[in-house]
Order: sequence, then structure tokens, then C-alpha cells
Amino acid sequence: MTEDLSPAERYAAARRRAVEEATALASFREMYDFGLDPFQLDACRSLEDGKGVLVAAPTGSGKTIVGEFAVHLALGQSKKCFYTTPIKALSNQKYADLAKRYGADKVGLLTGDNSVNPDAPVVVMTTEVLRNMLYAGSQTLTGLGYVVMDEVHYLSDRFRGAVWEEVIIHLPPSVTLVSLSATVSNAEEFGDWLDTVRGDTDVIVAEHRPVPLFQHVLAGRRMYDLFEEGEGAKKAVNPDLLRMARLESSRPTGPKDRRRGRNMREADRERERRQRSRTWTPSRPEVIERLDAENLLPAITFIFSRAGCEAAVQQCLYAGLRLNDDAARSAVREIVEERTAAIPDEDLHVLGYFEWLEGLERGIAAHHAGMLPTFKEVVEELFLRGLVKAVFATETLALGINMPARSVVLEKLVKWNGEQHADITPGEYTQLTGRAGRRGIDVEGHAVVLWQRAMNPEHLAGLAGTRTYPLRSSFKPSYNMAVNLVHQFGRHRSRELLETSFAQFQADRSVVGISRQVQRNEEGLEGYAASMTCHLGDFEEYGRLRRELKDRETELARQGAGQRRAEAAGALEKLRPGDIIHVPTGKYAGLALVLDPGLPAGRSNGHRGFDHHDGPRPLVLTAERQVKRLAAMDFPVPVEALDRMRVPKSFNARSPQSRRDLASALRTRAGHLEPKRHRKGRSAAADDREIARLRTAIRAHPCHGCDEREDHARWAERYHRLKRDTRQLERRIEGRTNTIARTFDRIVHLLTELGYLRGNEVTEDGQRLSRLYGELDLLASECLREGVWEGLGPAELAACVSALVFEARQADDAVVPKLPSGAAKAALGEMVRIWGRLDALEEEHGISQTEGVGQREPDLGFAWAAYMWASGKGLDAVLREAEMPAGDFVRWCKQVIDVLGQIAAAAPEGSTVARSARKAVDAVRRGVVAYSSVG
Repeated sequence: MTEDLSPAERYAAARRRAVEEATALASFREMYDFGLDPFQLDACRSLEDGKGVLVAAPTGSGKTIVGEFAVHLALGQSKKCFYTTPIKALSNQKYADLAKRYGADKVGLLTGDNSVNPDAPVVVMTTEVLRNMLYAGSQTLTGLGYVVMDEVHYLSDRFRGAVWEEVIIHLPPSVTLVSLSATVSNAEEFGDWLDTVRGDTDVIVAEHRPVPLFQHVLAGRRMYDLFEEGEGAKKAVNPDLLRMARLESSRPTGPKDRRRGRNMREADRERERRQRSRTWTPSRPEVIERLDAENLLPAITFIFSRAGCEAAVQQCLYAGLRLNDDAARSAVREIVEERTAAIPDEDLHVLGYFEWLEGLERGIAAHHAGMLPTFKEVVEELFLRGLVKAVFATETLALGINMPARSVVLEKLVKWNGEQHADITPGEYTQLTGRAGRRGIDVEGHAVVLWQRAMNPEHLAGLAGTRTYPLRSSFKPSYNMAVNLVHQFGRHRSRELLETSFAQFQADRSVVGISRQVQRNEEGLEGYAASMTCHLGDFEEYGRLRRELKDRETELARQGAGQRRAEAAGALEKLRPGDIIHVPTGKYAGLALVLDPGLPAGRSNGHRGFDHHDGPRPLVLTAERQVKRLAAMDFPVPVEALDRMRVPKSFNARSPQSRRDLASALRTRAGHLEPKRHRKGRSAAADDREIARLRTAIRAHPCHGCDEREDHARWAERYHRLKRDTRQLERRIEGRTNTIARTFDRIVHLLTELGYLRGNEVTEDGQRLSRLYGELDLLASECLREGVWEGLGPAELAACVSALVFEARQADDAVVPKLPSGAAKAALGEMVRIWGRLDALEEEHGISQTEGVGQREPDLGFAWAAYMWASGKGLDAVLREAEMPAGDFVRWCKQVIDVLGQIAAAAPEGSTVARSARKAVDAVRRGVVAYSSVG
């Protein structure tokens, strides 16, 4: 190839190679035994050119390579690099990876409950830790050159997403930001915002999956491809699946259909039995066996329930599944015993260790947030080593943990979202199935959805084929954020900073289109105004008088109709069985006998009431022998009884003979009677003074005599409608403009009233609040200020602090939580009282919890468990009282430790709280809570 080049071209190529070899990227590439993808190279080159980058790529595509190149650049330039992740487990995993590559002396870890080598040039941390450093002005930030934000799409998270935006906004301008995101459909919009707040930022989007993903549906014994084979972007759904869905929907379901089914020919029944035998939902052991037979293991099966994950493992064990040979079983036992050596034997029994180990030895495990962190980490390690081949997991596993599989199985396409059972979104489907296909190991990945009754294959195809996963900001100011911002920048500059948030950026962008529509409307209004101009006077004023007259007439007509309906309903309520009436309108107009007045429940006048929301619904027999329940619409005017007759006790509405006899008696008794004519009353409009005034004003107006009056009126009506629409658009713009700043203003006013702020000055109480992070930051600060926790022992303080962090997974207001007695109980009661006062104050200042701002009510559900554990009680007793899995217990304890540490740092001088908080930290950090995941 080079022989075809001229000497000059060969020289230029050699120069380019020399320049390339002299770059940091060249030395970085030598560290890997595989070539980098084009998107990775593009992002690395942008970083070396001094630009920030946003990399949006599918799960498993290797975007973390770009983050590792930032670490490489920082070490080469003698700068620091912070690598942030959304969850501690991911931080631990990244720490282990980087320490292995660069040496433990160069890598540190900070996760709130773990601190390893924090002054190292490369520190892995959770995003909250970096946010707290920025607000505290930590010296650790000195020399910081790069920040990697892994899983940056987390800023959509409605509970924690604001932290990502805080970090991006407040990082010093000299820091280069590396943002790594899952595939999102508005990466360019997010990149535009990063460009605005961080400076030159390149957006690199990679849609291509390095390992192709194939979609399947498993029904009965057969695995169907979701899509037909073929070329083109839009693939057709497998017709076999569509046929199965049609047959499924046509199966007998109701009682009548089932009766019909009993009369079907034997051949038809046999055909249906065969069809049903092909489309059952296979059991969990059957699914794993099928995947094993197809060489599709290891697999992760997503079950949206912790109990479901544990049950799945038990079902596989009972079915006798064994996915490991003897050598693998021995390797599993050796690793497990090494990783759990620090856990006392009595705790192992409580934690279900032996059942868990049996599953692991067979190559089967669960993975969910209710498990002990140590157990979860062992499952992750064994899965990566190929010693666990079937994992049943909740969707939390999809959040960045490095556990790729050959196949991913979804049992259902519906999950509980905390409020209701809802369909999973295309974004969630992409995130879950993105685990399938291990780069460098698998040629292809497989996503398998289990057939369920009433499944719609086209809906599934929509989930699998849609890549719409927009990034939406969840940013909201908080009390802690407000005092920290005012302390650093003053109120005015803080307000300006908040206006640069991604939330406001998105709101402003949405306003652009509305603003353009307003401009077009205003141009239209000018044209309409010219067309309705009258040489005799102000036609806009004349048009307003006409509209007022029309509105008043409409209002009176509505009132009259309502009054007539009320009169008609009142007349129906007076009917009794045996009354002969004349139905004025409708399908059953004419003579009728009342069998049952059909009064609403509670107004039955001695008769059985019905739950009718639209008034009485009398059951009548018509002169034509029909028994029907009538509605209010059949009686536009009041009805009166023409006569009465006895309804025989033997009358049976279902008997044609009985209906015929009674209808004949009705015609004989009342066939000659004529209904009273309902006289229409005088219109309310005829006597209305306002209508008379408006009509007079209209006749007296100069424009009333214009020859082109009706033509002008048509233009005036169009003008009025367009002006009304324009006002609505302007209100929408006002609602979206400066929304973040307005919320900040309300928070500042409340904090000023409480004495945390004084103009641009943060008071001593405000300084205390600035060191308290969390949902109930203001409540914690008020408790410190009012001395609620003074004199409490460590266990009592731990119980009180638990109310600041704990939130029950499912609220149960009927159950009164068990509380420690004495001082702790009194302090918890005082905390709830203070919250009530703050809640009223927030309402007064227009601060709403529904908008994600404000203080939720403290939850006392973990107080007794925290008290027992901090008092030294055993794990068995505490878990039995707490009625929660070990993993949840450990997680809540670690959050209690975190807040206790904040309280120890924020407590006033001379307070007993700081000392008690430090002792409480030691009392809670023991046993299963203390088992470190690093070291």
C-alpha cells in the first residue's frame, strides 16, 4: 500500500504516526490487549485536546475506558482525578479495578462508610461525597484536574438526581468533566447544557452494541424469535407469535363461553388442548434447564420482587437443578468461606448462610437489595468467574454493576413502581436487556421474555425496538443547598447559578416553541383587529358587550336546565310501587307501571335502595309488556302518578305470561288516561336586569347601526378566541420561566424567618444546617437548635436519628411502630411536633413536598431496631423484631451512621450530642454492619 504513495505522502504519513505515538493515548492503548472502538478513540482524543466529553453508549460497550483514560491523563500530568459513581457497590468495584491497574498506593476510596487512602491522586467516590466536598471547600480538591461521572443519567433519579447537577454546576472551571451515560435520546440537548455550564464539551454517541442482541419469547417448550429474519431498520414481528396471541384472546373465558366449550366437538377440544400445551408459561427450573440445553447460560432472570428471587432459587433447588460439577463446587466453597470468614457462626445461621451456600454450590443465586452486602459481592464475584450460572435478580442489578451475562430473562413486562403495577418503559427494557452479551466472550447476546397470558407481541416489539430514553432533570433546591450557596456566593449570584441548572435549561427550551407561537398569534391579532375596525366606533367594545350578553344567557339557560333536572328528580323520588305514570320521552315513552322506584341508597322510603349516582332509576312495566329500568334522561320534565294499581305478589318479571297479564291489566285500568301537559314556565332571561341592561347598551352603541356589523362581529369573535388562547400560552411561559429561582426564593424567605439567613449572611444556625445533608436536613437542624437530643444516650440518639433516614417500603398507617421508652420516646414525639410546625410553615411559604421540596414526616418504623442494635442486642433478636431482610437492616444502619457523623460535626459547642453521636456510631458499626466490602 505504501509503495503506491509518493515520497511526500509517505513522509506526511510517517510524521502523523510519530505525532500519534507521542500522545498519551498511544501509551494508554498499549495497556490493553484489545483495540479501542472508534467512539472510545474519539472521546479520548477530545480529552487529550483539553475538552470535556459526554459519552452516551449502550450498556457493556466499554465507555468506562474513556473514564480510565482520564485517570491516565491525570497521573501523567501530576493532577488528581475523582471517579464518581451513583452507588457504593459500584464504587467498591471501580476501586478494585483501578487499584489493580495502577497500584493501591495511587488509588483511594470514599463512600461515606469507607475511607481508604483519601489523599491518593485517584479517588473513587460516590457523587454525594464530592458534592459535600465542594460545599465544604475541602482541601482535597486542590490539584483536581479531572472528574469522571459514571452513570450520569442518574440525574433523572427523582430522589438523588439533583446531586449530579450540583456537582456539574459547582466544579471549578479548571476541572475537565467526563460524563458517561447510558444511551439517551436527548444526548445532544444534555451536551448543549454541559457546553453552556462547563465550556467546550464534545458529545460522542455510540448506538452500536459490540455484541448483537437477539430477542426471543419462551412459550412452553419452544423458543420463538421475536422478529422475523430480514433486512431493514423496521423488522416484522414473528407471525407465529401473533397467531398465538390471537388464539389466546379467542379462548373461552366467561361462563357462557365455557358452557359453549362443553358442547364443542371432541376434535375442537383436542385442537385447543394441543395449542394450550404449546403456550404455557414455563416454570423457573424449566427456563434454566432450557437455557442450559441451548447453551445460553450464564443468565440473569429479572424478577421484580425480592421474595420472588428467593423463591426462584428454592424452586430450582427443589427441582434438583445442578449447574456446577464437583471442581466448581469446591472452588465455590473455598471462595465463599474465605469471603465470609469474618462473620460469626451465630450470625451465619441467622443470615440463611447454609441455604445460600447450597444454591451457590449448584451455580444458582439471588441478587437483590435485601441481601447482606457481603453476600451480594460474593454472588457478583462468582458470576464473573463463571461459578454461578443462573442469577435471579431485581432491577437494582441493572444499575451499573459489572455482571454481564450471555442471556437475560424477563418474567413479566409489568412491575410495581411504589404506587401501582405499571408496564416497564422502553428505557427500562433497554437497561435490563443490555446485560446480555459479554464482550470478548459471547458472539451474541439473548433477551428472553416468558410468554404470559394476554401478552401482546407487538407491544413487546415496541419495547425492544424503541430507543427513546430521554434524560429529564429532577433538580430541586433544598435547605442545605440554599445556605451553602448563599454562604459561598450570596443570594443574587446563587439565584443566577440555579438558573444555569439542566432543569431550567430544559424548561427554557420548552418555552422557545411556545414563545414562537405567541409571536405568531400576536401577528394574527393585529390582522384581526384591522379587519374588525368599524368607522362608527370601537367595535372591540361592542363585541365585548355581545359576548357578555351571550355568556349571561348561557349561564341562565344552564341554571334553568339544572333546576328542571332537580324538579324531575324530585318527582321521581315521590314514586311508589303501583303508580301508573306516563314516560314522556325516550325508547319506552308511553304508559308504564312502577314496579320499583329505584331510589339511591339511603333514600329508599321503606324500599330497597340502589347505588345510583345519577338519581332515581325506576323499574317499570310498559304497556308493551317490557320490564325496563329507566334513567333520569327519560324524564326531562317532572312526572306525576296518573293512577294506582296493585302489583300482585306473584308477579315475576322474568315470566312472559306474568308480564302479559299485568300489562293487559295496566291498559284496561289506565289506557284512556291522558298525561297532564307540562307548561313551560317563563324564561329567567325575560326578567333578568343584567340582560336588559346589556341589550340596551348594545342597541345604544354606535357600531349597532353599521351595515357591515355581522361581518365585523365574525372578525371580533376570531380576535377574542385568539387572544384567549394567547393568554393561556403566556401563562404557561410564566409558569416555566425562573421556576427554580422562584422555589429558591421561597426557601430563602423561610430560612430568613427561622433565623438561618440574614440577607447575604449565613447565621451560626445556618452554618450548622450547611453541614447536614439529607431529606430532613432542616428538621435535624431544628432538633439540634432546640436541644431535643440533649442528654440522650448513644442507643437513644441512634433511635431518633433513624427517623430522619428511614422510609418504609410500603406505608402502613394502621400499624403503630414499637418505640423505646423513656427519653428516646419523648424525643421522637418532640421531633414529630417540630416537623408539624415546619410543615405548616412550608405551606405558608408555598413550599410543596409534591414538587420534591420540603420535609416529609419522620418515619419511626426503624427506631426500635436501631435502639436494640445500638444497645448491643444480637442480630437474630433485632432482625426478628425489625421484620426486615438483613440487607435492608445493614443499609439503614449505614445511613444512620452517616447522619450521626454529620450531627457530631454540626452539634453546638458544649453540647452532649456530639459525644453521644460519636459513641452511637461505634455502637451501630459492629457485626454485620461493620463488615467492610473493601480491604
